[in-house]
Amino acid sequence: MPDLPTPSTSSTSVHTRRVPPRWVLFFAFAFAVIADPVSSVAYAIEAALRALHGDLSRLLPTMALVVGLVALVTANYWQLVARFPSGGGAAAAAGRAFGPRWTFLPIGALVVDFVLTIGISISAAASAVIALAPALAPWRIVFALVLLLAVAGLSWFGHGGRLLFALMTALFVVVAVGVLILGLVDPHSLGSAPATPHPGSHPAVLAVVLAFPVAMALATGVEAPSTAIAQLGQLDDKARRRFGRGTLALLVVIVGGLTLALTALAARLHIGLPGNDSTQIADIAHAAAGPGWLYATFQLTSSLLLLAAASSSFQAGPGLLKALAGSNERPGVLPAWLGRTNHHHTPYLAVVVYLVAAALIILASAGQEQELVLFYAVAVFVSFLIGLIAMTRFARAERKPVLAAVNAAAAAAVAFTLIVNLTRGWPILSLLGTVLIATALYLRWTRAGQPSGIEDIEARAEAD
Repeated sequence: MPDLPTPSTSSTSVHTRRVPPRWVLFFAFAFAVIADPVSSVAYAIEAALRALHGDLSRLLPTMALVVGLVALVTANYWQLVARFPSGGGAAAAAGRAFGPRWTFLPIGALVVDFVLTIGISISAAASAVIALAPALAPWRIVFALVLLLAVAGLSWFGHGGRLLFALMTALFVVVAVGVLILGLVDPHSLGSAPATPHPGSHPAVLAVVLAFPVAMALATGVEAPSTAIAQLGQLDDKARRRFGRGTLALLVVIVGGLTLALTALAARLHIGLPGNDSTQIADIAHAAAGPGWLYATFQLTSSLLLLAAASSSFQAGPGLLKALAGSNERPGVLPAWLGRTNHHHTPYLAVVVYLVAAALIILASAGQEQELVLFYAVAVFVSFLIGLIAMTRFARAERKPVLAAVNAAAAAAVAFTLIVNLTRGWPILSLLGTVLIATALYLRWTRAGQPSGIEDIEARAEAD
């Protein structure tokens, strides 16, 4: 049986590479990795409010439920980091718990998730700029496609920029905290949205339960630390565990804190559903800070953060296809041309594949990120569910009833989220895309002689 390449964790790399100070490395790693979930704050709160039909009185309980579930899913990835310190995430867990064929379902979900991350992040970045400069509104689709080309073009030149992405994330967090403080202490103005514009046909508790799955797009990116630690080949397993877990803790604190604080501020300032050329988070910042430099800075930093999240997926997605394509020495699952790289080591044809797919997504949604939120929440939750079920099986086999119960509860919540979102209709396309890609990869893997090491393909992609 042929082998797929596996990530190297040899001690040689630990001693021969020049390593920056640990705190610099952690800052660059952690804040770059959490760019995706932090950027999700830009559209997840508005998505929940739309599902609540503008009912601000129920927004904070809804987002509190979302943050609680994010923490529950994060607890699972905390265990995954401990079990797979060389990376691998849900794919590694599924492959080892149920056999290599089950690896393809989370891989298929990730492929879809990367495309949607690019599409929704680019669209949201365009919306952030348009809220600041409404004259661009008639050119929304064109502007979004230009941003898409720019980000794809930058990815052509390699996988550098982790520190830059980290700085973008940190800068957005600092500016957002400034907006929150000003909004709580001395807001510029109040919005005009009533707390309950519509009585609604559901009791309050049921309305919250039905609305929170829409905003679970906030959880996208939670899995990133468990796979991205494979990039840290200069560290040993113990250090990678610390980096991965530290990043997960930072993710929960920052994403949860910003989400709940912005939600509370929206309710306090009566910021309801935005107009066509704005976003709720932009309206919150405008009401808190006024039309001055702080508002402009908030919009620009949120736009840059969203572009950083798109760029991260433009690196991770093609990298995954490259790993699946293998090499001349070790044939893989996908056609070899997807693994071809330029002199910057970028799999340029794989980048083109993601560019075309994301462009189609942007065109189909007319550059409106809220049209994509439901699709987004479905794709990544397939991977969450498989990983949680796998970790539940590990915990039961090792006779750890508390961990098994926590993982089973999280799996049930994730399954409920999936079901509710799928009942909304079109998001089933995300599930179908995931299943079709997973099936196609499985069939190609079978034809290739079922090469071993497929469970570590995510770690391989990150390590490369």
